[in-house]
Amino acid sequence: MRPQRYLLPALLAATLIPCAPALAQGKADDYPSRPLRMIVPFAPGGASDTVGRIIQPAMVQLLKQQVVVDNRGGAAGNIGVEAAVRASPDGYTFLLGNVGTMAINPNYYTKFPYRPLKDLVPITQVVDVPGCLVVHPSLPAKNVKELIAHMKANPGKLNYGAPAPSSANALEMHMFLGTTGTNAVQVAYKGGAGPAMIGLLANEVQMMFVTFSSAVNFAKQGRIRMLGVISQERNPALPEIPTMREQGLDMVVGSWQGLFVPRGTPQPVVNKLYKVGVEMMKDPQVVKRLGDSGISIVSSKSPADFVNFVKKETGRFGKVIKDAKIQTE
Repeated sequence: MRPQRYLLPALLAATLIPCAPALAQGKADDYPSRPLRMIVPFAPGGASDTVGRIIQPAMVQLLKQQVVVDNRGGAAGNIGVEAAVRASPDGYTFLLGNVGTMAINPNYYTKFPYRPLKDLVPITQVVDVPGCLVVHPSLPAKNVKELIAHMKANPGKLNYGAPAPSSANALEMHMFLGTTGTNAVQVAYKGGAGPAMIGLLANEVQMMFVTFSSAVNFAKQGRIRMLGVISQERNPALPEIPTMREQGLDMVVGSWQGLFVPRGTPQPVVNKLYKVGVEMMKDPQVVKRLGDSGISIVSSKSPADFVNFVKKETGRFGKVIKDAKIQTE
């Protein structure tokens, strides 16, 4: 009887071992088999939330699974990014990261416990969102030149909104104030551009730099006044608004966004998400809705191409922060 005690475990082991590679391959082939979570590291109402909700239906169609948008605002987007870093690397949680969380924050928060290119895997860029300078309609300025004149005549009397000191919005305002020799008081808003825009609408602040997509509808309604667009060319969604460069200020700063997954995510899953990320940006509804919001579609040639892009952007904004002598934390 004694040999039989060892025979059954040996038979089970012999049966299971050959199946292990096939089982692992089966899991990769079956991905995804349950709903996914898209972490948007900002509160509703900003550009990231807008992009996330526009691409969500196309992702659902391509992945054949529900995709839940999870807004995790706070700490300039760092709370949402950290949630993504700590998520299980199984492909069921991914992050919609942007220039602020991926390229600016690592330079500003020098002791923050995560590093995007170390703790996350870049999949692909999806969009580039131009910025713009907007003011409350109560201001008399109708263009950038008039705003500068008004600010010089009223030094320090205007407030400007910004999601956080490290945000692209705040950096753009630093560049503007430094170049024009003007000053204004910063009012910081938690949760991203959405709350800051609410502050502008309520006249808590009188001006701000913000992504075009966050401002375009309010500008069309006359609830805010857009003075300039931060891009190479005028935006088709509001072609009457001149660029900042046309008005004498050499400002071209894009707020790109892209997909990231936790480090350790299996390569077959990364490959599938890249394919889906590129295909969803060709969806007619995605193209139309992003275009109506003044957002440009940009897909990376490969995940490696996106890695190189993020590296370059991190270096570029590190220089901007250093040259502007912005106090880091």
